[in-house]
Amino acid sequence: MSATTYTPEIGARIAALLTAFKLPSAAGAMISRFVAGGFDQALPLLCEVLELEKQDRDQRRVDRLRKASKLLPGKTLDTIEQQHLPRPLVVKMRELATGGFLDRGDNVLIFGKPGVGKTHVASAIGHALVQAGRSVLFMPTYRLVQDLLAARRDLALSRALRSLDVYDLLICDDLGYVQQTVDEAEVLFTLMAERYERKSLLITSNLVFSHWDRIFKNPMATAAAIDRLVHHSTILELDVPSYRTELAKKKNQKSDATQSTGG
Repeated sequence: MSATTYTPEIGARIAALLTAFKLPSAAGAMISRFVAGGFDQALPLLCEVLELEKQDRDQRRVDRLRKASKLLPGKTLDTIEQQHLPRPLVVKMRELATGGFLDRGDNVLIFGKPGVGKTHVASAIGHALVQAGRSVLFMPTYRLVQDLLAARRDLALSRALRSLDVYDLLICDDLGYVQQTVDEAEVLFTLMAERYERKSLLITSNLVFSHWDRIFKNPMATAAAIDRLVHHSTILELDVPSYRTELAKKKNQKSDATQSTGG
């Protein structure tokens, strides 16, 4: 803040910052004390210092959230080759990155064949949300299911589910990649039911809904799971060529070109 003259707006900002720092007594008395003592011209400088403190606190919080998120490093919006994605998909992805869906407890479902970048898109959204100060946890679905299954065996499933409530978004990567047993399907369904309309899930899968009976084993459980996920959700379909396949083709083409020139 470059202002050198005290204004009521500066006073309101100082009070807001002190309140955010959990210093309510200082927030209520500091402005009046400074003005009464004839030190009101020092308040703009004080406001600048408090703004620096806020920036530092915000960055430390983001650093803590990013470490706890277990998000894949480097898989951000900036590293996605957006020119290979349909424009409406990019627009929707950036809209999700603002985090409005978290306030409504909505879900995000990302579908696509192996290698099209589902995990990258999910991680990129997660990184953007963490940068905005939202709590995110990224886990391969099979690992999350095994953790919940172990908790159920220890009669601690409710506690394990409550521990996941601290996260605004839970990213379950590659649902359906590994075949589930009946017990695994049950704890996965319990997780979805517990977060329904309260906390958001982001799920990536190479299985369309018509094949989800492979996951939940019976038609009733499959229908119930899909109903809960889709009721409040955004669906992204990555109907694009496999990124890994395209990368391999380019590598092979480069190798062939080198060999043909005797390099």
